[in-house]
Amino acid sequence: MPVTEVLLLLLAGAGAGLVGSTAGLASLVSYPALLLTGLSPLAANVTNTLALLGVTAGTAVGSRPELVGQRRDVLRLLPVAALGGALGCVLLLTTDPGAFEVVVPFLVALASVLMLAQPRLQRLRPGRTSARNPLVLAAFGVVGVYGGYFGAGAGVLVLALCELTHAQSLIRNNALKNMLTGAANTVAALGFAVFGPVDWWAALALGVGCVAGGRLGPVVLRRIDPRVLRVVIAVAGLGLAVRLWVTR
Repeated sequence: MPVTEVLLLLLAGAGAGLVGSTAGLASLVSYPALLLTGLSPLAANVTNTLALLGVTAGTAVGSRPELVGQRRDVLRLLPVAALGGALGCVLLLTTDPGAFEVVVPFLVALASVLMLAQPRLQRLRPGRTSARNPLVLAAFGVVGVYGGYFGAGAGVLVLALCELTHAQSLIRNNALKNMLTGAANTVAALGFAVFGPVDWWAALALGVGCVAGGRLGPVVLRRIDPRVLRVVIAVAGLGLAVRLWVTR
């Protein structure tokens, strides 16, 4: 792999880790970077899923203060998210790659819209819906399926669900979100590692950057207002969706 591509993926990984741990849309940074290296949409998606394990590792360390006292919730919801991620992995690997190339512009566009809608989603009846409700658990599972299949925007949806079910600060709900999306991503990554067309060098370079960005994300979230970052990424994502649709 050329040095320029390695540097691109390292920088993209750092950006993805930062965005993923704060806004939940790491793939809007990392996925386009993988496409720029010449990978097909399917190969870029499975490689991206493995690399984003770095975000999970980084945020797990960076969010330790916010995760204190949330062990019961993590253990209750983690298996649901993981099962969803496994189903998403199977769905991606067993469907026609051409179908994925057709649908991916819409997935990127959806993720971008969700990025803009995140503040409104966060205000939906915070903490008034039980996480034990079967419909709520099913919703976490469905988002896990989406996370295992593509992932971009899954963090926004999980954060919205956490806000619905947990009356606590946004930072604490964000930490919980990072663990749940990480579970779905980890299970899917295991399947892709065995059966998917992974570019291992690209995954390594991107993953190293993701660890650094994921570690810094919770620190940054404690200090800045992410509204500007959210708008910039959403606009870029919509532009990417248009480009992917035109060039599919």
